[in-house]
Amino acid sequence: MMCRLTSILAILATLVWLTGCLGKTRFPAYYTLHVPATVDVPSPAAVRPSLAVREFGSPAYLREGAIVYRTSPVEVGFYQYHRWAVDPREFLTNTIIDRLRATGQFGDVRNYDGRSDVDYFFSGRLEKLEEVDYEGGVRVEVALSAQITDLRAGKTVWAGAASETARVENRNVPAVVAKMSQATDRAIRKLLASLNLPTTSSLNSSLQK
Repeated sequence: MMCRLTSILAILATLVWLTGCLGKTRFPAYYTLHVPATVDVPSPAAVRPSLAVREFGSPAYLREGAIVYRTSPVEVGFYQYHRWAVDPREFLTNTIIDRLRATGQFGDVRNYDGRSDVDYFFSGRLEKLEEVDYEGGVRVEVALSAQITDLRAGKTVWAGAASETARVENRNVPAVVAKMSQATDRAIRKLLASLNLPTTSSLNSSLQK
């Protein structure tokens, strides 16, 4: 009888311990970048060139899904429980497409699908998207680069790069992501502000040759 009671008490103790462990289970939190929406500008009646945007590339460590932080110039860390719900490369690609459509410079802007039935090809790279925790305080850094290729001429007609930093006042991940979003928006605006393509008339002339 005593052995049975001891066994029951041992089982109950194990159940209590397991319940405590399960109660401490931590699940990841997911985040996404957010930038202001754009309004499409109707294209004029004149013919406008078409453009395909390839998905942004990035260093391998930015493709892990976790939000990245640095504690020194040579050390990269990952938040185990704070991850991206939307791949920043996908987010950047779609945002660039929206922004390019809104410029009114192009008759068609689409995701690159492997076909070459467009006039221009846009390729970009997310160079940095990280929290920086050294050299005093906390900040975020965002860096982008891109180029546009004239597919018919087979040459690069534009290339640009832009970077932005932002100080983080409240040291928590939601605040970090909010600052990353703001810095990303400014970097995109700066990058596209330098965009300079041939005029429609010169493009039409080159197509007729």
